[in-house]
Amino acid sequence: VQEKLADAAQVHAFTGLAPTVALHIPWDKVDDYAALAAYARDLGVALGTINSNTFQDDAYKFGSLTHLDPAVRRKAIDHHLECIDIMDATGSRDLKIWLADGSNYPGQADLRGRQDRLAESLQVIYDRLGPEQRLVLEYKFFEPAFYHTDVCDWGTSYAQVAALGPKAMVCLDTGHHAPGTNIEFIVMQLLRLGKLGSFDFNSRFYADDDLIVGAADPFQLFRILYEVVRGGGYGPDSGVAFMLDQCHNVEDKVPGQIRSVLNVQEMTAKAMLVDTDALAAAQEAGDVLGANGVFMDAFYTDVRADLADWRESRGLPADPMAAFAATGYLGRIAADHGPFDLAILPIGAYEPRWFMRPVHLNPEDAVAAWQEVACAQADTHGAPPPPLLGVHWGTYKLTDEPMDEPPRRMRDLWRAAGLDEALLWVLAHGETRRVG
Repeated sequence: VQEKLADAAQVHAFTGLAPTVALHIPWDKVDDYAALAAYARDLGVALGTINSNTFQDDAYKFGSLTHLDPAVRRKAIDHHLECIDIMDATGSRDLKIWLADGSNYPGQADLRGRQDRLAESLQVIYDRLGPEQRLVLEYKFFEPAFYHTDVCDWGTSYAQVAALGPKAMVCLDTGHHAPGTNIEFIVMQLLRLGKLGSFDFNSRFYADDDLIVGAADPFQLFRILYEVVRGGGYGPDSGVAFMLDQCHNVEDKVPGQIRSVLNVQEMTAKAMLVDTDALAAAQEAGDVLGANGVFMDAFYTDVRADLADWRESRGLPADPMAAFAATGYLGRIAADHGPFDLAILPIGAYEPRWFMRPVHLNPEDAVAAWQEVACAQADTHGAPPPPLLGVHWGTYKLTDEPMDEPPRRMRDLWRAAGLDEALLWVLAHGETRRVG
């Protein structure tokens, strides 16, 4: 977690816009949270939202806060109470809950009963909150459950948090909606109802892709942020937390996060340029094209030079991306943490390529990635290349390629490239190897 904080501090140092870092429990558990908070302060950031995790324990296969078994529900509740204990220690305001709970088949679960159990479980958690703490409930329309998800949309999240009380809010993840959803309408409605607690900003093409925010549809991001500004959700007194929830698979994560922060900043600046008087006049006059033109004028305004001036006036680099790249920070990390003993790379779940390319490697990608690691290891440490352990294949039928194709394709590519076959580990089910 200290490395995570150090990386996040780089994002804030070059943008001035990312002062807090969320923790995920149990992934980021430590023995001394006061020491961790002090470490964060020394880096120029603070500890922020605490995220619970009830989706990786086998006990939660059929639900966590919604489970039929009271013992499993109690286990999930106790985990959240532990998270609040951590919030007490870190001074964090928000407990963010995302639940994987759901079902895959009609009849598998009692939909009404699960909502009732969810409400009861959330109430126990809510009652433990301190006076300045909040519960923020995230929703997602599918995955990992495919028939129904217990908190599948903003209405379900709103219904649950509205019943809890004023310290319960909705978290809107921009990637957790069906294609074509008017997300800015949801933003407007939640702000109108006083229940928008936070954003998880990311971008999607197909499902929950967790790509750099604004990458898929910058205009959608602009429309969302216009409603944020219009509805009073922007500014230090708004109470709406802007967070990034992204997975940087092919790009380096620190510059990926910097780019995301800059994208949100740019679209917020554009949203603030909307001539609201002219917009209102056009709307009142029924001037459809005029109203749309006011909107589009703001969206097409290039604000990058103005934001560069804003950064320089505050002692920040005009071009954070270039300034970060010039520091050599990523190279120092490689030097400090290598050489690697093992390169664990996904090799399966890649067809059809047009659909899976943004999120899953295929064997060709895995070989190319390993070769980059091997070259970097040789250049930085003068060390031999690590073995490549191929994972993410053969467990169940997820995508179009045959389940046994990834290892065969890997071995063929490896031989064709003339690589040392002793360095390719594609294990049989149940096989083990010792590393180090």
